[in-house]
Amino acid sequence: MKKTISQIWAEYAVELKFEHLSAEAIESAKMFLYDSIGCALGGSKTKDFAILEKVFREIGGHAECSVIGSNLKTDVRSASLINAVAIRALDYNDVYWKQDPSHPSDLLPAALCVGEREGRSGKDLLTAIVIAYELEMRLMEAAFPGIRELGLHHATLTAFVSPVVAGKMLGLNAEQIANAIGISGSHCITLGAVTAGALTMMKNTVDPMATEAGVFAALLAQKGYQAPKAIFEGREGLFDSIGEEWKPEVLTEGLGETFKITECSIKPFPSEALTHAPISATLDLVFEHDLKPDEIESIEIYTLKRAAEILADEKKYIIDSRETADHSLPYCIAAALVRRKLTPDEFTEEALKDEKILENVPKVRAVLEPSFEDRFPAEQPCKVVINLKNGKKLERERAYPKGDPRDKLSEEELRQKFQVLAEGVLSKEQQQKVFEAIYNLESLENTAELMRLVSKPESFKVEQS
Repeated sequence: MKKTISQIWAEYAVELKFEHLSAEAIESAKMFLYDSIGCALGGSKTKDFAILEKVFREIGGHAECSVIGSNLKTDVRSASLINAVAIRALDYNDVYWKQDPSHPSDLLPAALCVGEREGRSGKDLLTAIVIAYELEMRLMEAAFPGIRELGLHHATLTAFVSPVVAGKMLGLNAEQIANAIGISGSHCITLGAVTAGALTMMKNTVDPMATEAGVFAALLAQKGYQAPKAIFEGREGLFDSIGEEWKPEVLTEGLGETFKITECSIKPFPSEALTHAPISATLDLVFEHDLKPDEIESIEIYTLKRAAEILADEKKYIIDSRETADHSLPYCIAAALVRRKLTPDEFTEEALKDEKILENVPKVRAVLEPSFEDRFPAEQPCKVVINLKNGKKLERERAYPKGDPRDKLSEEELRQKFQVLAEGVLSKEQQQKVFEAIYNLESLENTAELMRLVSKPESFKVEQS
């Protein structure tokens, strides 16, 4: 009998060993883990995180897993959710966008939390990270058009990958992992409403919920719970129920021969992915010409149709929350123009009320450029035109942003990002220990050692928004 996609994925996950990984894949896994831990430390200072932390303290749970940036210890399922929200909260973690967008690091808590619970090694963790990126990124390339174009969120797809990652760290066999995929994939459909119009905390929570669902599914499968094996290609499965065209071969061909993790991008800015090229181009012009906001009459951002629809609809000119601001092209460009940078400091409650930034928001206009459509997703093209009050016009085009594999962040830039995010949570000495632990992860005997380094023993003040 022909194997289903779930069974092929399950066998791939069971059979892949650390020794099979390329040096480049290992290096990338460490880089993304380091970046994601930094994002989680920054996210642990947000109101989103504080609410979840309070709820889990009230609920209680078996204290088997650590929470990044907190002294809370809770059960593996709850820990996977709150740690994933911490990574995601600032919209600063990695991004991969082909047919569908994704943030593969949203899956890392499925490996980190289960790894801590099960006492898995650093080599086990690196292998699970590579699996997470491989399957998530493949799934983002398989639908034509992407499911986001059909009104669904990519968390819908994450739910098919998270049980594989959790199952790998639990030491499940192929039959159990295939069941876990069926359990999680059967019920996790996420509406695109979470990223449409005015945004809320759910924008950063739905993918973590898909990660949580995968952990729970793997735990059920470990005890013998059964589920549809043809959850992708079977009758009324994913392919039959969602979308117009799927290319199943994208999900299975060449598994283990190369590693897609090397193709993912690090975010240089804490904002939606398609803002990055315009922000990069704007900052290029600002520094090259030493531009001041008062000199500028208007800014035209020539961009993709999907970018204009997501980032520049009428709601994105009303800056009423961090979630809306980091998905608002007008706000991101105005903030970068005024402050000559775009960091979490530009999305605080104070920054969102900064009159200098807000008076520049109306100057920004998105313009559809049809010629860019054929270049996406291989590129994320944009052209920024800054019209000055003296009549001059400045232009800059970018094919892709800083942080893309073709224009990587340097180690120094990555460490600077981590330092900004970890400030107020970890001391400089602790930050250095985390760096050393991650970049020597092969020698780590127990994932719990890393989780101990990134948890915080005392309470701290959270951002109010």
